[in-house]
Amino acid sequence: MELTLDPALEFRLLNDFQRDFPLCPAPFAELAARLGVAENVVIRRLEALRHEGKISRVGPVFAPKRIGASTLAAMAVPPEKLEAVAQTVNRFPEVNHNYEREHRYNLWFVVTAGSEGRLAAALGAIERAAGYPVLRLPLEQEFHIDLGFCLNGGEKKPAPAARAFTPPRPLEELERRLVMALQEGLPFFIRPFQALAQRVGCDEVEVLERVRRWCDEGIIKRFGVVVRHHELGFRANAMLVHDIPDDAVERIGNALAQAEGVTLCYRRPRVLPDWPYNLFCMLHGQARADVEARIAALRETLGLGAYAHEILFSLTRFKQTGARYA
Repeated sequence: MELTLDPALEFRLLNDFQRDFPLCPAPFAELAARLGVAENVVIRRLEALRHEGKISRVGPVFAPKRIGASTLAAMAVPPEKLEAVAQTVNRFPEVNHNYEREHRYNLWFVVTAGSEGRLAAALGAIERAAGYPVLRLPLEQEFHIDLGFCLNGGEKKPAPAARAFTPPRPLEELERRLVMALQEGLPFFIRPFQALAQRVGCDEVEVLERVRRWCDEGIIKRFGVVVRHHELGFRANAMLVHDIPDDAVERIGNALAQAEGVTLCYRRPRVLPDWPYNLFCMLHGQARADVEARIAALRETLGLGAYAHEILFSLTRFKQTGARYA
């Protein structure tokens, strides 16, 4: 039987439950009760959204550098070799995002691993396989990493205070197995956490308690529907980078983080002389001109005209998956 499309239901599933997802034994029944539909309607609609590519999964988004290790990386690749090099980079399971951007450094990807040692090994292997040096830009300080995506243009919540990172604690064996199971997202079953518990080798209550604790501790940034913005029409994706004096970067980073339309804002190291920028933020929109206008207004409002900057629009999405920490 074909599923009847309900645009209002689809929008609410995509927009309202990117966070505040019910962490209970029957979460899809709870969603159904909130939406006023049957549980099987919610499950089938989520399955259809995943099949259509509008969502990648329903599950956790782990905070960077709270478990395992990760870094943003970039390569300067001759344009005629970019496609082949991108596919080489994609073959590494540690790579979860891989984009072409408008810059001499034209290939940008995120690498995630279970430890700093494994991350370094993966970066070295990628460099050897691709045949080009890798620019390593690990996260140093977050100003706003909401990792949700508001679809109706509403204002986001105020950004949290900036936080410098400490080395993550090692995962216990049970935790490692749970991370492996959660990386793929919840199975679309009536009791999804029970199914995960059977896979991990514990009971449902322990899985739910651990997930809730990780959310409280900030190890899980949010738990819910993970949308794919490109498929939802937000294809003007810009990485705005600035060279900010070190004694001003926290103040300006916090101001950028609270600006409407900024989905990510963080500090990364300069790598001189090749990369002079230390403050990054991301903006998404449906049209390039709109994003450019928002960036111009943002820079004027915050008085950033004196600081060197560049805007790197994405051109091609080569890979977009969830991070693999285990």
